[in-house]
Amino acid sequence: MEYLKFERNKLVNLSYSLTHELLRTNRSGAFATTTLLFCNTRKYHGLLITRQPMIDDEMHVLVSSIDPTIIQHDAEFHLGIHEYPNGVYSPKGHKYIREISIEDIPKITYRVGGVILSKESIFASNSDRVLIKYTVEDCHSPTTIRLQPFLAFRQRHKLSKANNFVDRTYKSSQNGVNFKMYQGYTPVHFQFSKKTEYIHSPDWYYNVKYREEEKRGYESIEDLFVPGYFEFELKKGESITLVAGTEEIKSTSITRLFNTEKKKRIKRSSFKNNLINAAEQFVQKTDGKTEIVAGFPWFGVWGRDTFIALPGLSTSIDKPEIAKAVLDTMSKRLNGPLFPNIGSDNNAAYNSIDAPLWFFWSIQQYVIKTGNFKSAWKSYGRKMALILDGYKNGTEYNIKMQENGLIGGGIQGKALTWMDAIADGKAVTPRIGMPVEINSLWYNAVKFYIEIAEKADAKVSLEEWENIANTIPDAFVKTFWDDSKGYLADYVDGDYKNWDIRPNMIIAASLPYNPISNKIKARIVKIVKTELLTTRGLRTLSPKNIQYKGKYEGDQSTRDKAYHQGTVWPWLFGHYAEAYLKIRKKAGVKKIKWYLDEFEKTLLEHGIGTISEIYDGDPPHTPRGTISQAWSVSEILRVMELVAHYEKMK
Repeated sequence: MEYLKFERNKLVNLSYSLTHELLRTNRSGAFATTTLLFCNTRKYHGLLITRQPMIDDEMHVLVSSIDPTIIQHDAEFHLGIHEYPNGVYSPKGHKYIREISIEDIPKITYRVGGVILSKESIFASNSDRVLIKYTVEDCHSPTTIRLQPFLAFRQRHKLSKANNFVDRTYKSSQNGVNFKMYQGYTPVHFQFSKKTEYIHSPDWYYNVKYREEEKRGYESIEDLFVPGYFEFELKKGESITLVAGTEEIKSTSITRLFNTEKKKRIKRSSFKNNLINAAEQFVQKTDGKTEIVAGFPWFGVWGRDTFIALPGLSTSIDKPEIAKAVLDTMSKRLNGPLFPNIGSDNNAAYNSIDAPLWFFWSIQQYVIKTGNFKSAWKSYGRKMALILDGYKNGTEYNIKMQENGLIGGGIQGKALTWMDAIADGKAVTPRIGMPVEINSLWYNAVKFYIEIAEKADAKVSLEEWENIANTIPDAFVKTFWDDSKGYLADYVDGDYKNWDIRPNMIIAASLPYNPISNKIKARIVKIVKTELLTTRGLRTLSPKNIQYKGKYEGDQSTRDKAYHQGTVWPWLFGHYAEAYLKIRKKAGVKKIKWYLDEFEKTLLEHGIGTISEIYDGDPPHTPRGTISQAWSVSEILRVMELVAHYEKMK
């Protein structure tokens, strides 16, 4: 029995199949994503989405879709499907679908009368091209297949509109043709493993609708350009493979390339294999840099997300070389004591108070797994010292160590922590002052710096940092803890203490070095379990709070106001599980494994074979946000590693 398989009775139900999405990426950040039916419901959907350095170096949707048609006895059966305004679908190719299976790559099977046609799609690992193999599994008479490409050639955050500037011509490629709709773009080569006929008939298809964009309050209508179509005949048992890519290749290599790529794929035959497969998709290597894409289909490389996600995407799956490569890349982007939160180089925004502290945690997880203290110190010791000194002496956004050894920061109108949503020009959760998780991370960073320097026999003075480390625990408890309440304040600003029950306190109990007693840890875990824990992660605010918002939906402003006001985040479960296991040890394994079993259900809920960015705070915890989020996937992989560790304990 295949692990990921979808039968016809579910697929013909559009409310099901159009809310379940597929994702494939390569190692340079290019990707393909669409729904189970290959009917696009987002502006971010497409079969070939790749960076365009000659335009803006952003990701662009080049090929939106490729619609197949079966022609038999002069009758045409259109297998594609597009949504148009007023609930119109044309054509209605989903009615011919028999099943979809995703053992290693997606395979969709259609049946039209006596014809059974299968379509397997794969994204090349190291080049910007998608490969689609069409096979006539069965037929009783000559069968012609027609393929009609729908082109967009636009930035992924925008939409295409019919215009007179489009280049309506084409050029020949080996066993195919290529198109370039506008100047500056990379042409897309459509090439086949066998000879085909291309009929040039350029035209626009108007008013294609993207329902998910409409739900999110964005413009949702697009015009797509169809330059013509390809036709070829296939007999029973015959196959042909199409390549759509940004570089021309030898047509004789297409079949071999498809088979080689397919062999590389991890069989998605288990929960863990699916997550490992998903984990690999976030790692991109370009121009000698190794980076982590925060999420698909609309995130880029983010500093905070990179450091939080990195251990689960690397050392937890026995690939420490990925951790080292990413840390090397990111450490070069340190500007003073701060890392870019979003972007890089001249377009970077250094507005994250916690990214530099998660950098320490990332290195810490790497050396815990590898024991490479000396090499890590050699690579990152000076960077760590620069961060600590910068925080101690003060840097941008009023980030500075206070007299009691704790870290404060923030300015009006900005949100520096991971709860960084801005709605209507205002920070939803500004948390100005001393946030609880920042000071937990700060203490862990100082203690780890001392540890790695000592183990690396570094010739640095540690006395000042040892003194600071010794003062933090008492100051932390005095500042954040209230014994009568039984939990930590979320942030403290002068005499004001915010007692909203949020998940940030769990980080104080999960880190390798933490400034609180086991008794306090146990009480934190208890209240987080009672108020915030769900089967999809931790809520960002207790439902008892008047500000709680149980559903993440509506336009951007409405969604931003709910983003950290009750919405569930899977990545936080990693820190809950770690804190829980530290207290319960082997006795806690059974319960954490139960939650992992619940998480396994997410593989069939939204992004197939992966874990979404967020979920509603209210049951049934509907998946929202991106269909595949790096730190969601990574932290569940890290929990699996933690469970395996505690299971081995006597």
